[in-house]
Amino acid sequence: MKTEDNHIAMQRPGGDPRPHATAHDTSHAEPHASHASRASRASHHPQRHAASHAATTQSVMLVFGTRPEAIKMAPLYSTLRNTPGVRALCAVTAQHRGMLDDVLDTFGIRPDFDLDIMETNQSLSTITVKSLLGMDNLLSREAPDLILVHGDTSTTFAGALSAFYHKIRVGHVEAGLRTYDKYAPYPEEINRKMTAAIADLHFCPTARNAGNLRREGVSAGIYVTGNTVIDALRMTVKPDYVFRSEPLRALSPFGGRLVLVTAHRRENYGAGLRGIFSALRALCEKYADLRFVYPVHPSPAVREAAYAMLGDIPRIHLIDPLPADDMHNLMAQSYFVLTDSGGLQEEAPALGRPVLVLRRETERPEAVEAGTVRMAGVDKDDIVALASQLLDDAEVYERMAKAVNPYGDGQACARIAQAILFESGLLAQPPSPFGGGPS
Repeated sequence: MKTEDNHIAMQRPGGDPRPHATAHDTSHAEPHASHASRASRASHHPQRHAASHAATTQSVMLVFGTRPEAIKMAPLYSTLRNTPGVRALCAVTAQHRGMLDDVLDTFGIRPDFDLDIMETNQSLSTITVKSLLGMDNLLSREAPDLILVHGDTSTTFAGALSAFYHKIRVGHVEAGLRTYDKYAPYPEEINRKMTAAIADLHFCPTARNAGNLRREGVSAGIYVTGNTVIDALRMTVKPDYVFRSEPLRALSPFGGRLVLVTAHRRENYGAGLRGIFSALRALCEKYADLRFVYPVHPSPAVREAAYAMLGDIPRIHLIDPLPADDMHNLMAQSYFVLTDSGGLQEEAPALGRPVLVLRRETERPEAVEAGTVRMAGVDKDDIVALASQLLDDAEVYERMAKAVNPYGDGQACARIAQAILFESGLLAQPPSPFGGGPS
């Protein structure tokens, strides 16, 4: 799940927010002069030729626009690029420009097409309309055999809808997550349900996700693959990792017990964030060895509240959002994680780190049932009580840290690639489902 800021004004390095742009093919264009890092991506991905392909080749376009989508699609793009019978293309909307570019740099990805839609004070409607128009133009020219979208952002829904308008098949990665509350998370719950109605192939992280789709009437094209984020962690987490971020290099090695915090969900704005931040202050007062690192989301509503309530506490380190590899390795070095993010509920358990979820509900109940995650909500006293258990009771901590992660084995991308080949008639057998049960 991803949170989409509908009012952030993220700027590109060294200048104003990018102007409105239509789709452009970056594999045949010079990198943006204002974003020099893109030039380095070219060396990782040679230009592709638009020559005609044999009938045995499937053209697959991955479409994404935010940081969390990019992290989870990056290993899939790498896998598909190395899959015989697949011509993999990458198209980004850049719904979140700067944070997206950080992930592209981390994984060495140079998109083939960049819609570059982000603008100052963009709304959900703006994101959706610009993504839809950009994709319409792109698909009129490219016409791939299959579009892959991820999760539940406005880019996800717009990409699927545009593919439907062009009668192109859609594969939905991370399909079947549900809270059954259309406003929590908002707008993600409705985005993913509308995408499911369009999709032809549904790549579900867990059997429970597949069951959700079947109960909604989806009867074909369902594959239980595990979550691609586990594949991503295998690419980024290293025992000898050196942080790229200067604030993290200054703090490392971390003294005492380190807690990673993320809090940015729209439904937590206001009272929810105040409860979370009050709990962090209380925990700092209670435990002298505790240190928090909080990469603060660019949303003005989040940043203003965070700096107002936490900016004066020396052991709470408020820093800018981190590159994906820094974030993953910071997670690996943390004692536990406090988060309202969906993705961290999957990532941290894969690294043996307990998670307290700063939300009232989760579309990832498998983690709660497995014991890797506990729901802390946004009430100060509840958060302090659950965090104190992890800090005071070694048995409680070990039980969470050693619980089996229910979200994957690092082979999700391989299963998705096999499913695409099977559905295209290029492979005789479907992939074995993650977890060993029926798809």
